[in-house]
Amino acid sequence: MLNPVSRSKNVQSRSRSSTAIGRRWGIWLCAIVTFFACYACVPLWNAGDRADHANPDAIELTLWQGINPPPNRDVFDRLVDRFNATHPDIYVNSVYAGQSEQQMPKVLTAVVGDVAPDILWFSPTATGQFVNLGAIAPLDHWFAESLAVSELEPALYDAMLESRHIWSVPMATNNIGIFYRPSLFEAAGIETLPTSWSDLLETAKQLTDDTNGDGQSDRYGMLLPLGKSEWTVFTWLPFLYSAGGDPSRNQRPNLSTKEARNALSLWTQLIQDGSAMLSQPERGFELDDFLAGRVAMQLTGPWTLEQLEATGVDYDVMPIPQDTEAATIVGGEHLFVMKSNAEREAAAAQFLEFALSEEFQTEWALGTGYLPVNVKSRQSSAYQTYVESRPVLNVFLAQMEFAHARPTFAGYPRLSDALGRAIEQSLLGMPPHEALRFAQERVERFWDDAS
Repeated sequence: MLNPVSRSKNVQSRSRSSTAIGRRWGIWLCAIVTFFACYACVPLWNAGDRADHANPDAIELTLWQGINPPPNRDVFDRLVDRFNATHPDIYVNSVYAGQSEQQMPKVLTAVVGDVAPDILWFSPTATGQFVNLGAIAPLDHWFAESLAVSELEPALYDAMLESRHIWSVPMATNNIGIFYRPSLFEAAGIETLPTSWSDLLETAKQLTDDTNGDGQSDRYGMLLPLGKSEWTVFTWLPFLYSAGGDPSRNQRPNLSTKEARNALSLWTQLIQDGSAMLSQPERGFELDDFLAGRVAMQLTGPWTLEQLEATGVDYDVMPIPQDTEAATIVGGEHLFVMKSNAEREAAAAQFLEFALSEEFQTEWALGTGYLPVNVKSRQSSAYQTYVESRPVLNVFLAQMEFAHARPTFAGYPRLSDALGRAIEQSLLGMPPHEALRFAQERVERFWDDAS
């Protein structure tokens, strides 16, 4: 991975650096002011759990996580309890700190207030920000000696890296595919799944229908996410990568490209054809329209299996149709070790070792539907039996071979925000080339200061 672009040493650059420092001090000041409110409102520690631990001299570690839905959180907490039972000198206290978007302000204020957790469950796209804050410990030395590393899924390495150092490990993984309703395909006379973009356009048209004869479509081929959040970007990136594109180049924005225009034009064509329905704003992950039969296809991942199975509706999964190459996007959160001292960081690393193990990954996968990050776990008889009962998982497992990781450098959140706005504007009518050009200009304006 390439190092971040270095700044030139002229007077103009020093001026920009001074401005950036001033802005960062402003951010720190705001964080300090809000810290006490966040600290007072969040149950960051659970002293009752600590009292039950057999060894009062054990190193107590706090782990913040935002695992949802609650049944998945229960699976994780059981695994934490198992770690504590088998590591008498370490006690990990798992604390639910809210969804990822709710966690970031809490993490920033905790770092400022010197009360950060020891282990953090979070998206790897925040890695560069954490590195710039000096909040996380590098894991290179531990990684070189870890016994679990040889069992790690190779597609996950990129998301662990930033500036040629390892900063996190994947706790869980998944990717995006297209869920579809076989009964609606059958009713439309579709016998072959789409494998190319042109196939996808045609299939979506065939699935779109006016079922009550009022002259308005009430069933659409596909649901597309309306909004500018990371979910919208996350589900669109597979199409960009399939077109041979990349949202960044040499750790700089790379949005106004032919590949990006082609990928965004595919989505806008689905809207213009009347064969795709837009989700409610920022709710593109909800399955209500899919379950009700208002849409026949939806972009989502294996974490939805438990919900789908509970409803009893028919469903299946197909790989994302491709343009020039097969592609999807890697999802799932990572575990970070926050900076503290050598003893605490070493204890935290032992929990990371456990989280990567076959034992942890198998139970986590069986209980949540996430894909194991451990190759031995995927090959285990328990997991193979599980996949046999849920054959749709084979699509996601096969897609890991050509799955891409999102960037981890510090400027990615700003890049994602600009890209999300461009996608939303295009879906609402702005030509893709204009929306992407505006996004490139917007994000470049303050790129060096932000990154």
